[in-house]
Amino acid sequence: MTDETVTDATVLGRRELRMPGPWVAIQRNPTSGSGIQRAEILALCAHLRRLGIRPHVFSRRERLAERLSRPDGRAGLICLVAAGGDGTVGDLLNRFPGVPLTVLPLGTENLLARHLGIPCDGRFLAEIIAQGLTRRLDVGLLNGRRFMLMVSAGFDADVIHRTHARREGNIRKWNYIQPILETLRSYRYPEMRVTVDAQGPPAKGPLPGRLVVVANLPEYALGLPIAAGAAGDDGLLDLRLFQRPSGFQMFRYLYKVARRQHEELPDVRVSRVRSVRIDSDVPVPIQCDGDPGGWTPAEISVLPGALTVFVPKADVFAGAVNGSSREEH
Repeated sequence: MTDETVTDATVLGRRELRMPGPWVAIQRNPTSGSGIQRAEILALCAHLRRLGIRPHVFSRRERLAERLSRPDGRAGLICLVAAGGDGTVGDLLNRFPGVPLTVLPLGTENLLARHLGIPCDGRFLAEIIAQGLTRRLDVGLLNGRRFMLMVSAGFDADVIHRTHARREGNIRKWNYIQPILETLRSYRYPEMRVTVDAQGPPAKGPLPGRLVVVANLPEYALGLPIAAGAAGDDGLLDLRLFQRPSGFQMFRYLYKVARRQHEELPDVRVSRVRSVRIDSDVPVPIQCDGDPGGWTPAEISVLPGALTVFVPKADVFAGAVNGSSREEH
């Protein structure tokens, strides 16, 4: 599978690229080219063609950037398809802000696809694109970097940093085991100072915290309901601030999160915010949508309704879509 082809240049070749009409740019993760992943990309392309939409597959980021940078490069473009995981979504979100997006979930977690109710089914996704039903979602900003899901600073970000430092190829869930054990042994839980522009009465100065989670959507790794009430279309971010240090406290928090009882704890601050600033005396690791996001200090804010995403009809996979979401045609 090569750039701007599916599998057979006689089926989708350079001549077709010059034809007018609606088309879709599919950015695939370079590692998502075999087995069921390849089959679903092929199914997506084949069904798009049957629906009168030209698919163009790009495995190299620079080829897609070059195509969309040309004056006529975006003519007829319906949307971008992130054929990969949440990292592929984040890559497209940051490189092509404002371009409508959808996702063929081929990654480890696929949290955005889970939120939107999109399964790993190329034919199904082609139907979604052809139907043209979209939603507007808020986009978060971390020091100028766009994100869809969440940002956190502290324990879990340290695990993410360690996991990616030893990454070789795709990350699987078991790849986190050793980094978690290392973080449990060595993480020191430095204090952070969190300043918020919140909905409601202003806080009196910075708030102390040892683990900071700022969520745009309710999905989190392993299905943990850390910010289950977050809505992606309300123009706000959801802050969960865990204030006690130590490994014991992290286990306690995790237990309470799993039981959806953490928001009742006096040492967990809950608020809806327009912006957050995180400061600390020593650098604290940050993760952004499951990837390393640098170190404190950090400025986090929200861009209301900044992304158009293609979604299924309301009566399909409705349980996977946040109940507070709004649909548009």
